[in-house]
Amino acid sequence: MLTRPPPATASPHAVTATLAIACTAVCFGLVPGFARQLQALGLPDAAIAFYRYAGAALVLVPFLPLARSKRRQAAVMFGAGLLMGLGWIGYLHLVGTATIAAAGVIYMSYPLFALLFAWLLLGLRPGVRCWAAAAAVLAAAALMAGGAGGPDLRMILLALPAPATFGLGIVVISALLPDLRPLERMATGLLGSMAGLAPLILATEPAALIPQGAAVWPMLLGLCLVTAVVPQMIYVLAAPHVGPARTAATGAVELPVMIALGWLAFGEAIGPREILAAGLVLGAVALAPAIDMRRPAPVADAAKRAG
Repeated sequence: MLTRPPPATASPHAVTATLAIACTAVCFGLVPGFARQLQALGLPDAAIAFYRYAGAALVLVPFLPLARSKRRQAAVMFGAGLLMGLGWIGYLHLVGTATIAAAGVIYMSYPLFALLFAWLLLGLRPGVRCWAAAAAVLAAAALMAGGAGGPDLRMILLALPAPATFGLGIVVISALLPDLRPLERMATGLLGSMAGLAPLILATEPAALIPQGAAVWPMLLGLCLVTAVVPQMIYVLAAPHVGPARTAATGAVELPVMIALGWLAFGEAIGPREILAAGLVLGAVALAPAIDMRRPAPVADAAKRAG
């Protein structure tokens, strides 16, 4: 049985944590740029995903939580990481076949999944502001789904595990791991992602997994450091200060970053639809409430709930 988080209260560090999560979203929004370049250089999707997690995982192996008291929570984080690693494959395929903006709006459905998992796992009933934030993000997705380069239904279904598992990961990281330190969470989640991708790696031709050419290595290094190690470390530190709702909505800043990336790096058009979609996402950030999952509520509030 999962350990239930302490009662939620507002955090005085919520603004700082929200800004930190927004910065990580900028880094995560750069993933399609690195991924497309590596795809063009001949690296398969499974290898791109594996290398993104492997570099950080090797560095963080000494921080794996081995104490008996932490094993249950470590297993939860490992499972969440495993699912996120598998889900990322469909997302990479979408990035390689649709516009970056179209891939972004599908991925940005993860705040809704985070709200649903918070409801199912934590008993946090979404309030009006939560649902309004999720609706704004989904409205942005619907606004862009029919544009040029938009994905077909099969591609959408293949890509949906990515936002679904990431939404689950947000809930796990922000509320279900009170005994794990940030580096322990990262190490365990990354190891889980590598384990999830291992069967796909084993099924790939060995020659295709080995980076060919000098241009591949800087891209892999950038993918690992800029979109994984540094932002993930900040993410696991900041997420518990604001809870799953605002963590998910603030991470949606990734969408305007991806739209700008598609325009600047790949010549994808930006029109009124893209601008309005980005505005809706930023509105969702403002709507989502901040909940500190680490701090107990005042005694009076707890007594009132108990009574």
